[in-house]
Amino acid sequence: MFNVAVIGASGYTGAQLVSLITGHSHMTLQHVLVSENSQDAGKTIAQLHGNLAHLTQHVLEPLAPHRLAELANSMDAIFLATPHEASHDWMAELSSGKAKVFDLSGAFRLKDTEVFASYYGFPHTSEACLEQAVYGLAEYNSKAIAQADIVAVPGCYPTASLLALKPLFDAGVLDESVRPIINAVSGVSGAGRKANLGTSFYEVSLQAYGVLGHRHTPEIELHLGTPVIFTPHLGNFKRGILATVTVKLKQGTSQTALDNLYSEVYGEQPVVRLRESFPKIDDVAFTPYCDLHWKVDEQSGYAVITSAIDNVMKGAASQAMQCANLALGYPATEGLING
Repeated sequence: MFNVAVIGASGYTGAQLVSLITGHSHMTLQHVLVSENSQDAGKTIAQLHGNLAHLTQHVLEPLAPHRLAELANSMDAIFLATPHEASHDWMAELSSGKAKVFDLSGAFRLKDTEVFASYYGFPHTSEACLEQAVYGLAEYNSKAIAQADIVAVPGCYPTASLLALKPLFDAGVLDESVRPIINAVSGVSGAGRKANLGTSFYEVSLQAYGVLGHRHTPEIELHLGTPVIFTPHLGNFKRGILATVTVKLKQGTSQTALDNLYSEVYGEQPVVRLRESFPKIDDVAFTPYCDLHWKVDEQSGYAVITSAIDNVMKGAASQAMQCANLALGYPATEGLING
């Protein structure tokens, strides 16, 4: 059994991690932690999240700075469901012991520190950890993840976007003169658990935000390999992301060619489901899957791909669990898919 800690356990992603870990046959959840001054310290995870009402034994512990080294040396795996600044500041110490660290913030996803500072609003000074961090897109980086001590778990929008686009870019079938256009809608859980008028359910309708400047744009571009136009939207539902991606294909690329390409790339990937029709949010909510479907207009040379994930699961917690499974020597889907 591997001893595991979750830092930032009071939020939606942290709570989802708690649920996955407690259901994992090879992991023991030893610590659920929150920031030192959190109002949730001392409460049980059951008090905060009704779906975890059976986990009354897990009390949220305040994380004092002196405990970082203790966790690094006593845990086998640490999940960070924390703000970017916290992950950045704590990573060096948390990764200094035997623990493998899986960071769900954006602190270690971008390799260029100048780009990072411009999008995240503070300088990146943990360069040794940044160099060491492996990007945790499990379907593409499984070998590196298996050897990693620090895994930067991808963002939710990049996960949906990259799984749709990477087969096309890697196969060289995209028209390089036309940027892929990604329009994606997320449920309000993507904004986190903290109360905010802008994400109050009554206030939410359907709205674009972060237009031509969202911090997930450079992440998508870095790990895809080409510039994109990315526009996120906030939708009036709780969980899930639906990304509709429009691309121009190289001349002569047919529907059959894309059918064969996606089947070849994802045919042996159990978390990616290739659908016969365009998926909807409800198909993936509360699951670890990414559902994909595509259609080619051979006359114009354009294709549309739809990618659907649960932003809290494949966009965060279950993707982190895929990475942890690989790093700890288990199949990526251990504890995620039965049958």
